Amino acid sequence: MSVGRNFDEILRVIDAPQLGDAKRIAIPADWQKGKEVIIPPSIKDDEARALFPQGWTEHRPYLRTVLVD
Repeated sequence: MSVGRNFDEILRVIDAPQLGDAKRIAIPADWQKGKEVIIPPSIKDDEARALFPQGWTEHRPYLRTVLVD
């Protein structure tokens, strides 16, 4: 009881790994549901097109972000 708790962060710690496994994405720090996630560089563009037909934003050749459900 002497240590404060941030429930949003607790929920993020639970939701992020589950979403990451299900959608093959990486979760950035301070991520919240409804915000963009990262497509790992190990997923090539051809495979990413199949996984994310809605498209993504390419910030750098190694940094692509996408919105997922």
